[in-house]
Amino acid sequence: MSAISRHSGFLGENRLVDRLAARVLLVEGWRRALLTFLAGALATLALPPFNFPAVGFVSFPLLVWLIDGAAVDPARSLPRRLLPVFATGWLFGFGYFVAGLWWLGAAMLVDAAEFAVFIPLAVLGLPAILSIYYGLAAVLARLLWSDSAWRIFALAAAFGLVEYLRGFLFTGFPWNEIGVMAAPVPLLMQTAGLVGVHGLTLLAVVVFSAPAVLADRRGRAATLAVAAALLVFHLGFGAWRLGTHPTGFVEGVNVRVVQPNIDQSLKWEDSQAETIFDRHIRLTETRAEPDAITGAAARPAPGTATAAPSGVKATRTLVIWPESAFPFLLTERPDAIARIADTLLPGETLIAGAARLEGTGDVSSRVYNSVYVIDDNGEIIDARDKVHLVPFGEYLPFQTFFEGLGVSQLADMPGGFSAGTVRSRVPLEGAPSFLPLVCYEIIFPGEIDAGSPDSRPGFLVNDTNDAWYGATPGPYQHLRLAELTSVALGLPLVRSANTGISVVNDAYGRQIGGLALGATGTVEVALPEAAAPTPYARFGNATYWAAWLAALAAGLLSRATMRVKID
Repeated sequence: MSAISRHSGFLGENRLVDRLAARVLLVEGWRRALLTFLAGALATLALPPFNFPAVGFVSFPLLVWLIDGAAVDPARSLPRRLLPVFATGWLFGFGYFVAGLWWLGAAMLVDAAEFAVFIPLAVLGLPAILSIYYGLAAVLARLLWSDSAWRIFALAAAFGLVEYLRGFLFTGFPWNEIGVMAAPVPLLMQTAGLVGVHGLTLLAVVVFSAPAVLADRRGRAATLAVAAALLVFHLGFGAWRLGTHPTGFVEGVNVRVVQPNIDQSLKWEDSQAETIFDRHIRLTETRAEPDAITGAAARPAPGTATAAPSGVKATRTLVIWPESAFPFLLTERPDAIARIADTLLPGETLIAGAARLEGTGDVSSRVYNSVYVIDDNGEIIDARDKVHLVPFGEYLPFQTFFEGLGVSQLADMPGGFSAGTVRSRVPLEGAPSFLPLVCYEIIFPGEIDAGSPDSRPGFLVNDTNDAWYGATPGPYQHLRLAELTSVALGLPLVRSANTGISVVNDAYGRQIGGLALGATGTVEVALPEAAAPTPYARFGNATYWAAWLAALAAGLLSRATMRVKID
């Protein structure tokens, strides 16, 4: 029995979309595997730096038809019947993650002699593991599958669930969640403030899959209407939010973001230590004239982030250095602290990424990836440790097992970094408090408590070092994930990245100032104000779960009322 004859709900009008759906349903063997892989790979063109979400309208209809056409033999047991469906989802995911994460291999070339052997593990092994989530999504969707167009809500609920799980299982790896495809510009990021990135995933799967139901008879009109309404809301809410919330600035407070652009291969060379530190100092001394600073007391027109120069001198300037800015342990270098004190003018405060040693340097000591706050007297007035470390980059999970295989973490740190235990905002004199988020931990908005007056900071500081990945899509993707966290929480983003991309964004994702990938320099702007707490900041993923239950209910209703395919 062919896939088409089993699926009586569509393919009867001989239109172009019907013929296309039929060809996809009937493709078999290696051609089917290749098509599924390419459908997933194509979707990555919606991610940074390409930002072309229209490809979603091709990738996801193909996925729907491929799941429709997954060969199911009723005589087999349920697990064996679902195996082709799992393979379809897995191949789609493998294409998506290989094309979206190939740049991870660049980190292995920084010290190629030791790590190049692990390139296949990074470029193919990790995508193969992550693709299991998408295989499970296809299986879950197929269990709710029907002949109705409403089956795309089952697909959305399934992807929404597995992407949520991908965000925290095994320490979590929510990189390039499907929802990111639906948020290439600030106009399309605002919905994250309502339902978070997981909610964007639900929306993205429904909207991108909608063209597939043009080949259906049952439920087509209602499904297309819902998808169109979601798209209109996504666009309209973004336009309303940007149009009615112009960028506000904190009076008298500037941020000066330093991007030193240190090549990763030189960053920990002892011979380069003084040169690297000197570059940070010289860039810090590059101060903008007051009339050249964007923002301050001025208010830009609604929907824009560009304000007229204020000409108002700040009374407080926050200088931001990137992750691991010091090529030595700062607390062991009083001369370096003295030079920082000489560099900072009264009213200037340095916020810098640094390795922090706890102990005397023996085997019982711990090293943290931290952020120091240093005042204009050169005193370290606060320090916070990174809580969510990067597996394999900063620590080795299942250390004994992996070391037995010859695998070690990328960080040149015996035993790796230790994780901090508490993430909390840092108070500042004469300026709003800030929440330090080092590198990768900014892509976990669900771990950030920013909804109550007692915990809500005035802005986010993201110190990072993406030099590991060179001029690849990696730094662009990392920036987008940081921007979505900022918008979801309604907090400005101040980001200093070693080689880029450094930015100062307002609470709505509009860029106030920034430095491009690979640039060396300093950008100084007024500090944007925080927005009112968003529903996501107040209630976390509760709003997402409400949307997920609605998608699940639609899938279950379709399954209950229509002839199903898996039986």
